[in-house]
Amino acid sequence: MASDLPPATNPKLSAAPVSHFFPWATSPDIIRSHEKDAYISGTLSAQAHTIIRAIRGARFAHSHTDAIKNLTDLLYLSLTTFVGNRTLGEEYCDVVQLEDDSLQLPSLARRVGYILSSILIPWALQHLLPILRQKLRRKLQHNIIRLQAKAALASSKQGAPLTPSLALRFQNYFLDHLDSLTSLSLIFALNLTAFYFSGSYYHISKRIWGLRYVFTKRIEDNEARIGYEVLGVLLVLQITVQGVVYVKDTISSFTTETATDQQQSQTSDDKPPLKSIYTPSSIQSQPAGEARYDVASATNAALAWVPPGQQRKCTLCLDPYKDPSIVTCGHVFCWTCIRDWVREKPECPLCRQEALGSKILPLRG
Repeated sequence: MASDLPPATNPKLSAAPVSHFFPWATSPDIIRSHEKDAYISGTLSAQAHTIIRAIRGARFAHSHTDAIKNLTDLLYLSLTTFVGNRTLGEEYCDVVQLEDDSLQLPSLARRVGYILSSILIPWALQHLLPILRQKLRRKLQHNIIRLQAKAALASSKQGAPLTPSLALRFQNYFLDHLDSLTSLSLIFALNLTAFYFSGSYYHISKRIWGLRYVFTKRIEDNEARIGYEVLGVLLVLQITVQGVVYVKDTISSFTTETATDQQQSQTSDDKPPLKSIYTPSSIQSQPAGEARYDVASATNAALAWVPPGQQRKCTLCLDPYKDPSIVTCGHVFCWTCIRDWVREKPECPLCRQEALGSKILPLRG
């Protein structure tokens, strides 16, 4: 009986085998397994959210939605992958994880590394990327103001037209496209494209730790194994077209900016530079995370037509409105509260009507 076992499950093998009896799982098998696990994990997360809301209240549950989801995913993978069992999605699709180099069941170190990288790394990036963007934006704004002041001073001394330097143009461009340049969407798109072509490593964490799936069900000779190579070709075309359009728009913006700067320099030769434009102390910036319109402020006349009391409080955070915003159904919430809410559930928390993030409007006056 021991000789009938596949090399991946035989504990007595000391050397890595060169082949195995089971074929590699194809893209449809892996995607079905992932969707099944995502459905089960989402159901568990919703039930955990309901329990915590009943114990600690809606405000606490709403403010810790991401933590509840991450802890639920961690618990689900700990009860399955960590102890060496298959997930419900893997059992549903008859697939088993193997190490791609040894063709054996994943070791404890790889299982722990996969669980931590698939949950903690996205959570860390979600919190660290906004902080990084904020610091880069402040640094770029400070450098741009300094370069503008330096260029204006040199232009006034030499009597030459004001022309922005290459460093100033580059930093302006980086500031305008900071969100897209620091986004990880291209990495995920490239990984998904490679998965459609090869049928392996649907998650980046599985590619890092070298975990692949094999199909354990017997396949008949006349049974065809179809992949998603066509979707890979479409993704390559999409990435190529987006890249060409992006480069074209970048060149066009640089050309337009150069022509505009030359025209402005010709029309302003006889005019002294305005010091208030280039003086850093004259530029006021709004601190990140601070509300522009705080109803609780005594000096703010926002929503003065709303009577004082409970009606001036957000039903999500139970605090006075900060940057009050309205959804399509007419209910008003804080901008941050309703934005975070519709990311998880695209519906109004009061009337349950559809509420999209692009339809949220801030109230002024």
